[in-house]
Amino acid sequence: MIGGLLLVGFGVALFVGFNIGGSNTGPAFGPAVGAGVISKLFAGALMSVFFFVGAWTIGRRVVNTLGRDLVTDPGVFTIETSIVVLFFIGGALFIGNYAGVPASTSMTAVGAIAGLGVAAGELNWAVMGEIAVWWIVAPLVGFWVSGVVGRYFYPTINRWIAIEQTDGSLLSLDRSGAIPRPTAGPNSTRREIVGTVVVISIGCLMAFSSGTSNIANAIAPLYGAGVDLNLLILLGCGAVTVGAFTIARRTLDTLGNDITDLPLTAAIVVAIISSGIVIGLSAIGIPASFVIIATMSIVGLGWGRATRSTTVSEGVRGEKTPNVSVGALTTEDPGEEAPDIGEEDPEDTPSAADLFNPETTGRVVLMQNVVPLLSTVGAYATFRLLFAFVW
Repeated sequence: MIGGLLLVGFGVALFVGFNIGGSNTGPAFGPAVGAGVISKLFAGALMSVFFFVGAWTIGRRVVNTLGRDLVTDPGVFTIETSIVVLFFIGGALFIGNYAGVPASTSMTAVGAIAGLGVAAGELNWAVMGEIAVWWIVAPLVGFWVSGVVGRYFYPTINRWIAIEQTDGSLLSLDRSGAIPRPTAGPNSTRREIVGTVVVISIGCLMAFSSGTSNIANAIAPLYGAGVDLNLLILLGCGAVTVGAFTIARRTLDTLGNDITDLPLTAAIVVAIISSGIVIGLSAIGIPASFVIIATMSIVGLGWGRATRSTTVSEGVRGEKTPNVSVGALTTEDPGEEAPDIGEEDPEDTPSAADLFNPETTGRVVLMQNVVPLLSTVGAYATFRLLFAFVW
């Protein structure tokens, strides 16, 4: 009977991993796909490889936090309870993926496990508090770091990147020799090739950071129940691969085309800052929400960019008020010289509505809150009933 239950547990864990692949491929490679740099198929392949690398290395620490530390008695993780927890994680994530919205897998998983812990009276409130504090601090760090970059460094970075896509394919195959070798396309420029490599590399970094934080969401309950960690990582990454090649197409469309016209420069800056924060938290065993950190980074980057129209002394004296908006990210074109701080006209800063699609953004914000809430409340209510009448 235990063998049959374990197979069911594997099946539910694979379902969760499938939805993680669908939910996290969009944030990682949506900008690159939306810009036409890579195809959805290639994005799925890159997601699979770098997610596995992150999961196999740093991801083990987060698995231990969720599977062993978040509850005071790991014995509450039986095969049966693990199946129920994974069911709520996977079900909630599937709702988000079906809506084409990349939900926070870490918040969804922690919520379901916390629901079990509270219902069983075994939640480690110290660990839960530490996770909650970092969930508050990390987005604020992303906001302020991005704000500093936006105010002092964004125009320079924008000139450095300046990716302009040319007609025709980026690369072609030279078949003149015995072995075909890739060469630059007929119209490709060196700047375009370097820029494309940068964008793809950033997506790979984000996929790696996703693996460090999100593999735990699919396998931590079964690890808490005593299943071998290496086997679980292989199974979870396999399921993520399937999700990256299939259901991720919806979130790639949402992140790459529908939600925002985020400039490539801003997307790169946000990706580096957000991924760095997620990897750092994973290294100390804290599950992190990349989507929320990235959202605050976008806001911070736009805020910092908009404040360039006012010097610090003018702002303190109240002589000038900047037109603060994330729309500031679209102010200058790549390669264009930006005015010095204090010399820019605030009226040149677009409004946020020029950057974001309000309808899609509202749907994303709503689902980011609904999905974790569904997993938390659903798991708590279910375990209260099960502990009262069955276990």
